[in-house]
Amino acid sequence: MDLIPAPRTVEGTGAESPARRGVALDADTTLWAAPGTGTSERWLRATLGAALGLPLPPGGEDTAGAVLLRLDDTLEPEAYRLSVVAERGIEIRGGSAAGVFWGAQTLRQLIGPEAFRRAPLRTDRSYGIPDQVVEDAPRFAWRGLMLDVSRHFMPKDGVLRYLDLMAAHKLNVFHFHLTDDQGWRIEIKRHPKLTEIGSWRERTKFGHRASPLWEEKPHGGYYTQDDIREIVAYAAERHIAVVPEIDIPGHSQAAIAAYPELGNTDVIDTTSLSVWDSWGISVNVLAPTDNTLRFYEEVFEEVLELFPSEFIHVGGDECAKDQWKRSPTAQSRIKDLGLADEDELQSWFIRHFDNWLAARGRRLIGWDEILEGGLAPGAAVSSWRGYRGGITAARAGHDVVMCPEQQVYLDHRQDGGADEPVPIGYVRTLEDVYRFEPVPPELTADQARHVLGTQANVWTEVMEDRARVDYQTFPRLAAFAEVAWSALPVPAERDFAGFERRMSAHYKRLDALGVAYRPPAGPLPWQQRPGVLGRPIDGAPPNV
Repeated sequence: MDLIPAPRTVEGTGAESPARRGVALDADTTLWAAPGTGTSERWLRATLGAALGLPLPPGGEDTAGAVLLRLDDTLEPEAYRLSVVAERGIEIRGGSAAGVFWGAQTLRQLIGPEAFRRAPLRTDRSYGIPDQVVEDAPRFAWRGLMLDVSRHFMPKDGVLRYLDLMAAHKLNVFHFHLTDDQGWRIEIKRHPKLTEIGSWRERTKFGHRASPLWEEKPHGGYYTQDDIREIVAYAAERHIAVVPEIDIPGHSQAAIAAYPELGNTDVIDTTSLSVWDSWGISVNVLAPTDNTLRFYEEVFEEVLELFPSEFIHVGGDECAKDQWKRSPTAQSRIKDLGLADEDELQSWFIRHFDNWLAARGRRLIGWDEILEGGLAPGAAVSSWRGYRGGITAARAGHDVVMCPEQQVYLDHRQDGGADEPVPIGYVRTLEDVYRFEPVPPELTADQARHVLGTQANVWTEVMEDRARVDYQTFPRLAAFAEVAWSALPVPAERDFAGFERRMSAHYKRLDALGVAYRPPAGPLPWQQRPGVLGRPIDGAPPNV
């Protein structure tokens, strides 16, 4: 079988029955959907039906050869059972609507690469699927992809496309990195300058920040609130939760450029700041004032109206403290609150929004720096600086999403060759990602239950367009998806050769989807970036 992610069990596909019967999908195939399975019904007609040129009209529950969708409360919530039986047809049972949907994704793979196109290559054929039963369920509840649209903006259609790519790989959490020093990407009606000023920069560094090259043209863009509503609704139809990230108190130069009063005005002329055009960690951070708190409460009020997700990400990472050390206002705040230093001041800032979100029925999640100074019980941690933060958080009773940069930062280069485009950070091959283990062995069984799951992160400093994002993300996202979904053995015992064999079929699916992945033999000529500096240093943090 060439399924990715690998399912738990598949019966009826052995070599002992090469002539087994099956079910044909053709113009006469009907679709019957039980109440509660509407998302899969709509997806099958709109996506699979369009790819194969099949109408899939409504049929009866007992119609021979039909596709049947049912809920089954004996299954785990996201589990499914896909049965292909010649005498009956194709039945997908799911423990929830999401389970049925993941079963539909498996059906698509069983049909073949033509099922991944937008229109049929031929209209005079049927698609046969041999008799079999696939039983499957995910290992983790949080199977995420973080996409940074702040450093390089991705237009809405590109975001919707990535949601489809996530669904095809059974990923279910889209971490939407919407704000940073280099751009603010979400419309906030009470503070329109965030997009009028903060959504674009005059030029862009090309390559690593040490590169002498610049793209001397404006770069920008943002999503209107209706765009956001559309993205969230599109994701929900695919059983993907969208977790927005609004960065505080660091990575905020774009916001300060729009509203200079948000910055540390007593130590710097914030009116001279613009949206940052280079990479790294900006020294310009939010001022720890009541005005700043109220401003961001108003931002989050609009964010909560747009995003129904349980979790709201607040960043909390890489906050430079130099301005706070020199700021009389910040030092007075430290003294008034009885804090020890600037690190505790950042913790106070984060805890304010932790409490604010909790009072509104939401949960704060942030990068592992938010552990410094303590967290409220309901807050969760994205562990990016290796496993350490996740281990500390889980031992303290906090939920954790494992996304260590050394393993699953997909902006890192995929090979050590000189032809890799803008090589950044560690070499992390397809096999490296496949052998990633989200649960550290240092955790006890009780502590490991706090690992909600795992997430691959795509930071776009050196990805100027969709094709570059594709190149860095694929095929490694397919390996990551299997790690997040499948019940794999310990890393040393994983069958990477078998995964590579299945990938030979999966590359054809990615081709049909138009994904500009990195070929196994290395980058194609147009995927290279000769002469553009990266940071190809093994063992050193990339810090792009």
